[in-house]
Amino acid sequence: MSSLFDQWPWQPPARMHRLTTVEMHTGGEPLRIFTSGLPELPGDSVLEKRRYFRDHHDHLRTATMWEPRGHADMYGAVITPSRDADLDVFFLHNEGYSTMCGHAIIAITTLAFDTGLITRTGDRRKLTINVPAGRIDAVAHMSGDCVDHVSFRNVPSFVYRREQQIEVPGIGTVQFDIAYGGAFYAIVAAQPLGLTLSPTELNRLIEAGRRIKHAVMATTAIEHPFEPDLGFLYGTIFTGPAREPGHHSRNVCIFADGEVDRSATGSGVSARAALHHARGELPLNAPITIESILGSTMTVRAVETTQFGPYAAIVPEVSGTAFITGRNELYLDPQDPLGRGFNFR
Repeated sequence: MSSLFDQWPWQPPARMHRLTTVEMHTGGEPLRIFTSGLPELPGDSVLEKRRYFRDHHDHLRTATMWEPRGHADMYGAVITPSRDADLDVFFLHNEGYSTMCGHAIIAITTLAFDTGLITRTGDRRKLTINVPAGRIDAVAHMSGDCVDHVSFRNVPSFVYRREQQIEVPGIGTVQFDIAYGGAFYAIVAAQPLGLTLSPTELNRLIEAGRRIKHAVMATTAIEHPFEPDLGFLYGTIFTGPAREPGHHSRNVCIFADGEVDRSATGSGVSARAALHHARGELPLNAPITIESILGSTMTVRAVETTQFGPYAAIVPEVSGTAFITGRNELYLDPQDPLGRGFNFR
């Protein structure tokens, strides 16, 4: 079908900053991966690159994660060359920068081998990725030339606080645990709070998740055993029964400034695996499948035990699927008064 735009000669004027991206999702959770237009980021480590980006180019995060180019639940990944891995990657969201992101690892590994960005052969194609929390070893499990699913071994995951209790304004007494799976989460059973883990409860889950997160932050110091930049509470994970036979449970992660993870949350299911193992509920190498708010799933198992500073930890292996949804070309016009973005939550 012919179109008015077939012979359209327009090109963006030189004043506009052009960025290109690939758009993906893992279990429904979006990922915007930058492919051009970002500045050079000096630094010998992912954390150094992330600090430089945060201190000098944070307007690019707000311009691309927030409206009008993004939305309150947008998520992004910045990929840079690495000295000792295949890739160095850090992550963006509505509030700032996260320390680890399992859904992004699954998506990036899918992108690498579905598009030929990285050339490997065989049915199990390995990818090493440095993230702020450490090194991730990912494997693309191939079906012919296409990625069927991705698994990755996460950083050591551990329980930080068990069987805690707090009074939360507007909610009351909340029982919670804190566990780390590359990021720290307060893990809370939904049912005692009168919550169900369904899309119809979205606004109530956001409000409760934010209230609990801020109450815990105000009363509990969060300290990573090795890296101060990683020592903060990332979100609240609500847990409840699975909807589908054979699945272990369902969870909904409310992270950053009230973002709702559409996926089961890779770092979140890692934290949950650490908690279940510490409770004696999850033997080594026993996989469990956890549902998201959409019913999409990730599978996690504890593949080994280890020591992480003062904490008894596990090494979780998480698996899931991701899909490419498109390419995007974004323009930042210095004449646009809303060009750096705005955020409604």
